[in-house]
Amino acid sequence: MKKTLIGLAFSAAMLVGASTVQAQIEIPAASPAATVTQKVGLTDVSVSYSRPSLRGRTVGKDVAIYGDMWRTGANSPTLIKFNDDITIQGNKVPAGEYVLMSIPAQNEWTVILHKNKELWGNNDAKYDQANDQLRFTVKPQTNPRTIESFTINFANLKSNSADVELLWGKEIASFTITTDVDSKVMAQIQEKVVNSKEVSPNTYAAAASYYMSANKDMKQALDWMKKANAKDAKFWNLHAQAKIQANLKDYKGAIKTAEQSIELAKKANNPEYVRMNEQAIAEWKKMK
Repeated sequence: MKKTLIGLAFSAAMLVGASTVQAQIEIPAASPAATVTQKVGLTDVSVSYSRPSLRGRTVGKDVAIYGDMWRTGANSPTLIKFNDDITIQGNKVPAGEYVLMSIPAQNEWTVILHKNKELWGNNDAKYDQANDQLRFTVKPQTNPRTIESFTINFANLKSNSADVELLWGKEIASFTITTDVDSKVMAQIQEKVVNSKEVSPNTYAAAASYYMSANKDMKQALDWMKKANAKDAKFWNLHAQAKIQANLKDYKGAIKTAEQSIELAKKANNPEYVRMNEQAIAEWKKMK
């Protein structure tokens, strides 16, 4: 009899458990979670947030209310993370992860990077301005089209910077992240080119390309690119060498190098580089 009662109790528990599992229905989230990542220069930047939708509401009046603290998303805190020290709008920010908050307004948004990641919701009682890592203001712009779902986006990417855009409704608020690229690349060049006894053609080419793009010592850039092409000529590196020669006003040498690039590009069936070299040669012939 005792075993029978135990068996009945076990069966009842199983039925309750089964009904609980069956009751768990997965439905689409009203504000689905998202993560956007971007390499800015040599720095990894990521933003994790939830994306509320307008659903007939108005930004500034019903959502992201003007003058009120906003979590800059929905649900859990919006987090922005940098794996290196960076600069935002001219302000230095240490590497780390921060809560991204804001105070929207019609003519000026206050953007906040906060250190307490336990905050939850707008106007959280745990919020203490003393824990702000950074506060700054930006001028919002009007979007020509309406953005239904709140979006955080990276735009205007450059070699060492990018804009973080906050878009919702007709609002665009953005701020610029700048990263340290030059010191990192120069340290690599010092180690792998200047102080190295064995340098591969690719390494020479990379060092030369950086010097060219950063407008550094062009004579040094030419020397490294020539060494790269002497060991293993590639049509794209010959094209780069030609541009460096033209920068140094050696148009005759640039044309000759570009013609070599055309020959290799044709063999590789790359019409784009053929076209770029031909256009460059036409321009350089005018400069002779």
